[in-house]
Parts: sequence; structure tokens; C-alpha cells
Amino acid sequence: MALFKKKTIVKTYDKDHKKPVIKASICNGEQVAGFKDIHTGKIEEVMLIKSPADLDTFRKMYGIEEEIAKEY
Repeated sequence: MALFKKKTIVKTYDKDHKKPVIKASICNGEQVAGFKDIHTGKIEEVMLIKSPADLDTFRKMYGIEEEIAKEY
């Protein structure tokens, strides 16, 4: 029985210059969530996605409501 609930801290990102993406490996299926710079194309990796719960955590952490694109 848990008496205290862990708080989810909402972080921010530059919505004008970055967009959320999931970088997926074709070979082994590994997925990493992060942000892609719109101008340079460079991806900043934030966290490894092992399950749908990890993806939900990433969405809640940054307040992402829209669909996240996958890149291979």
C-alpha cells in the first residue's frame, strides 16, 4: 500500500525549433525517445523506450499530446 504518490515533473522543450520523435533501430527494434532539431536534423536522445508505459511516461514528462513520429 503506497501512501505517497510520486509526482511527475513536467519539463519543457523548445516547440519552435524541436519536435518529439522516436528513433527506432531496424536491426534489433530498440527505440529511443527524444527531440529532433527542425533546422539541423540532429536528434537529442532523452530516454530508452522498452514498453508502452515508458512512452506514456515520456509523454507525461514533457506534456506531449500529439502523435510522435518514428524515424528509422
